[in-house]
Amino acid sequence: MAGQAPAVSERLWLRLRADWPLWLGFLILAVPTIVRLANQTWSREFGAYGPLVLATGGWLLWRQTPEFQRLATPANPWITGGVLLTALASYIFGRAYDFLTLETAGVYGAGLAMLYSRFGLAVMLKHWFPLFYLAFAIPPPDALLADVTGPLKQLVSWAATSWLDGWGVPVAREGVTIFVAQYQLLVEDACSSMNSLVGLIAVSLLYIYLMRGSSWRYSIVLVCFVIPIAIVANILRIMILILLTYYFGDEVAQGFLHFTAGMFLFAPELAFVFGLDNLIAFLASRMRRAR
Repeated sequence: MAGQAPAVSERLWLRLRADWPLWLGFLILAVPTIVRLANQTWSREFGAYGPLVLATGGWLLWRQTPEFQRLATPANPWITGGVLLTALASYIFGRAYDFLTLETAGVYGAGLAMLYSRFGLAVMLKHWFPLFYLAFAIPPPDALLADVTGPLKQLVSWAATSWLDGWGVPVAREGVTIFVAQYQLLVEDACSSMNSLVGLIAVSLLYIYLMRGSSWRYSIVLVCFVIPIAIVANILRIMILILLTYYFGDEVAQGFLHFTAGMFLFAPELAFVFGLDNLIAFLASRMRRAR
């Protein structure tokens, strides 16, 4: 067994060297898109989780490449060509019309076509999670974000102002505009729960995969708990910003603390998800013993 790992690694390195034109072509597609993502999406609070997904997803794939090599099966060239042509069409259309979602999806599809052509479908289905996880790096279209964030902004605005009004804070709301004392606050998309929701789901799925394996049933159960956790955390964030505005003024609330409030709340969100996962695992273990 000691001599088997180097042999697999050596074969993998030889395969990577032989496929350098393919990798070069993929980089020519991917690098400009990554630059656009960094400038347009990752620099915004909503897309800040993108680099983390890309880095950890790439690490997961690299960690499993020896098994990809060992379990490789022949691929159907017609399927490879079909997926690649579809991906290139998406990339070209997205690039030409400044539609970053389609452009990134095209790069993602080209990567899937490359993996399929070299390793086959069976190994991709067996190791589906890294491929699914990397899809979180594709930014959702703005139209979808507008449809989803609108009701969420209404919900978190109503909850935050209702609770603070019950505590005696002079706060009122009109739609997603909040009035506190002489100040007026607008609940933006970043405060709608969508930014922490997508990032929290991605990190939670990665945690589940590393700790519990690629169980899609368990992942669905935990994600159902992640959604209310993210919404409650953003309600608390808006309440904090309202209180900061009321007691310290608009400049304090809209300055450095506006961005850091979301970051500080993300850590407790993750800790709560991790604790919930351990609680579910403990209860499941107790139930199995009881049987």
